[in-house]
Amino acid sequence: MSCAALLSLNISFSPAFNRSLTLKRTNHSVAAPTTACLNVDVRAPDSDQKPLIHEKRSSEIIADEKKFIVGTYARAPVVLSSGKGCKLYDVEGREYLDLTSGIAVNALGHGDPDWVAAVTHQASVLAHVSNIYYTVPQVELAKCLVGSSFADRVFFCNSGTEANEAAIKFSRKFQRFSHPDEKNPSVEFIAFTNCFHGRTMGALALTSKEHYRTPFEPVMPGVTFLEYGDTQATVEMIQSGKIAAVFVEPIQGEGGIYSATKEFLKSLRTACDNAGCLLVFDEVQCGLGRTGFLWAHEAYDVYPDIMTLAKPLAGGLPIGAVLVTEKVATAINYGDHGSTFAGNPLVCNAGIAVLDKISTPSFLASVSEKGQYFKDLLIKKLGQNSYVKEIRGFGLIIGIELDVSASPLVDACQQSGLLVLTAGKGNVVRIVPPLIISKEELDLAAEILVKCFPVLDQGVKN
Repeated sequence: MSCAALLSLNISFSPAFNRSLTLKRTNHSVAAPTTACLNVDVRAPDSDQKPLIHEKRSSEIIADEKKFIVGTYARAPVVLSSGKGCKLYDVEGREYLDLTSGIAVNALGHGDPDWVAAVTHQASVLAHVSNIYYTVPQVELAKCLVGSSFADRVFFCNSGTEANEAAIKFSRKFQRFSHPDEKNPSVEFIAFTNCFHGRTMGALALTSKEHYRTPFEPVMPGVTFLEYGDTQATVEMIQSGKIAAVFVEPIQGEGGIYSATKEFLKSLRTACDNAGCLLVFDEVQCGLGRTGFLWAHEAYDVYPDIMTLAKPLAGGLPIGAVLVTEKVATAINYGDHGSTFAGNPLVCNAGIAVLDKISTPSFLASVSEKGQYFKDLLIKKLGQNSYVKEIRGFGLIIGIELDVSASPLVDACQQSGLLVLTAGKGNVVRIVPPLIISKEELDLAAEILVKCFPVLDQGVKN
């Protein structure tokens, strides 16, 4: 059930939320084109959104970053200062079409008026009080999430990795609660090749890429990595009786935009039910409308015991959420887990605005339509390119797998006013634009991609 549907049940929501529902929706129109670096058309800013020109140049800011910030990110040499809709602007005023949405975070783009209204209002009245006290926006967002999903209860945190940490703890606690007389209840986990569940120590232990884990070993023991989609091996491991939970992404984002099959997920559901272990869906990147379904698992008609969320839920503010069934929630007691900042009024009011807009059937239908349109367009324009192995994904989470590194192409696109990401082993172009993107902007993105592809020839020659 969507937030809008919940409203029809006479549930009392905050004035900020009710007011946000009546604000005029803005159609992010495309203005007249200007010329980008590689003679590819890009769009000029909307008339009411001028680039924010910073007093410092990009080179100065980048130099300061190298002095003062721990070097954990290999950043692109772009200093962004403002944005509107699907457009971003750097400190010199250059414009970029954003197909990254902050790594699948800014689902409503930049500066969505309903989101801004929700955040501004809530910041003006109450931003944070801790979880020692009740607050209205937290309860309202939890109602919306429960009403629109399989879940009965919600735990809030601050990020995707924190959501998966909580899911790990909840899974182990559930096994101890369910088998109080067993001296050694099930404590192990199954995860899959190409998976990514986060960078904190528990979530890191569930992440398959060794180069993420090796510098920090020993990480949490008891995790077995199986081939994504290998039903037989997974069912056999579940039947061993040692598994507390199976963690799986219905669609792998960081891993390279790989989708599970319905048969695989249904087999996991049945095996977990038979063995008494939990099925955890990590929808941190693929959830909340990105596939054209509110939750990615709805496309498979398979439902988990636990689902972890984060990236788009508060439209750019830090939030995570763990959605659980009543049987899981019953195992959790006061003090078992917690967080100082989690689910504060500011981020929850933002989350209500985001969930309300994305959960409407017309919005989700538009994501499906635009996703199929763009995928078909890419197949038509790039499908026969010698470097392209596969174009996959659905909704607005799409991957272009290459037989060479995607980095030169990503760099060339950035220089031409288009921002895209890599994924997989660095050979996949990952496309996760704001869900509000227009077909005209998708046309422009495809044009820039096509014109930048020859840069791969130079890499091969070198």
